[in-house]
Amino acid sequence: MSFLSRLHLPPRSSLSKLSAWKWLYFGLGVKRWLALLFLGITLLSLGTAYILLSVYHEQPLPGIFYYLTLQFLPHLARALLFDISGITLVLYATWKLNESLLSAFVPRRTSVVEALYRRRQRHNALKIVAIGGGTGLSTLLRGLKNYTDNLTAIVTVADDGGSSGRLREELGLLPPGDFRQSIAALADAEPLMTRLLEYRFPQGSGLGGHSFGNLFIAAMAGITGSFDRALLESSRVLAVRGKILPSTLQNVVLNAEVRGSNSTQRARVRGESQIAKFGQPVERVFLEPEGVPAYPGAVRAILDADLVIAGPGSIYTSVIPNLLVGNICDALRATTAAKIYICNVATEHGETDHYTLEDHVAALDAHCGGVFKNVLANDNWRGSLPAHAQIDFVQPSLPLRESLHAYIFADVVDDKFPWRHDPEKLAREILRWYAQDRKSNNRKDVQLNTLATLDPSQTMEEQWQHV
Repeated sequence: MSFLSRLHLPPRSSLSKLSAWKWLYFGLGVKRWLALLFLGITLLSLGTAYILLSVYHEQPLPGIFYYLTLQFLPHLARALLFDISGITLVLYATWKLNESLLSAFVPRRTSVVEALYRRRQRHNALKIVAIGGGTGLSTLLRGLKNYTDNLTAIVTVADDGGSSGRLREELGLLPPGDFRQSIAALADAEPLMTRLLEYRFPQGSGLGGHSFGNLFIAAMAGITGSFDRALLESSRVLAVRGKILPSTLQNVVLNAEVRGSNSTQRARVRGESQIAKFGQPVERVFLEPEGVPAYPGAVRAILDADLVIAGPGSIYTSVIPNLLVGNICDALRATTAAKIYICNVATEHGETDHYTLEDHVAALDAHCGGVFKNVLANDNWRGSLPAHAQIDFVQPSLPLRESLHAYIFADVVDDKFPWRHDPEKLAREILRWYAQDRKSNNRKDVQLNTLATLDPSQTMEEQWQHV
């Protein structure tokens, strides 16, 4: 099935410039009800016509009715004139009625039909799975949610620092912090919802340091009786687009094997929050206990996906911990989905100091057997990085022409914060790559390159200039 048919896009036509005709676009789910409405009006009109005809023939009427009923015109002309006038009034009344009823649910300066069209477009779009955690994953989700509602975030449960660590220790709860960020990114009322979920109570009280979102998820887990049910209900209450799933429901601890002060020595660091603090090069990471079962929903999502994305995010503490869970890597090898790794824009002090692009990819390959052959990396290194952060831009160190990986370079940085990804830039580059990948593999949906040209902030007429 082609991309155009999957999104139910209409053929280009001059009619698209008329707002009323947008209601006739394919896939909006309104034409059937309009047809039923017209049938009801027609039957009502016929009944009324029979009554009026009976009155007209049996009752004496003033002479002005000769002109009001247009008897000076032929019968066919009269019928056409009344039909055109009736249809025009019905369409206009329906349009204004919908605007009045739905104005409370549609953003300002966006018509009802455009909002409905975009919702249908996202509902029928690609099935994307994003694997990671922390700020990197939430940034990715914030960009992709403008293009599809079929999003599944698979989130690490290895976090043990800050508010998440305290709740994990005191309540025996899986760490909610990374899940909170993903929920905030995918919530419909995102700007205000993000501020609410990320709000941290001031120090000096029993709640000092806790974020409201973490406490919300913890309370929901207490009400529902399970962490996965808490995520489901939280997503429903907050109108989240897509699904947010844990990679496993087991209580795991992330461990790292790092180099000691002597290059021949090795040390073991226990706990995700301690790895960056130790500040030595990481050789490998592993879970304790090892071989924990994957969350079944996460495996199903990977096997059913069109596109699987790993990263961006901390390579050792956000991305790889998900891949260490049993059956996750097996599912990634078995799925027919396109797979791509999104490399960080900058290194992370204490975890990936002085890492090149190849170092990030090698770390990923070492823990999941080269599953991700495609790598998207930033090529805009012109921004200024904060000196106090002790970070560098991630750049390739060698020519990549003979690499076993396919590297895609693009400007994906935030203009204000050049050490971070820009959500919209990142989403569009991923979708553009996916379109080219599907086309080069001779898949049926070769018209997917359209997706990378659509701007969710534009009206449908503006979008159609690119189709």
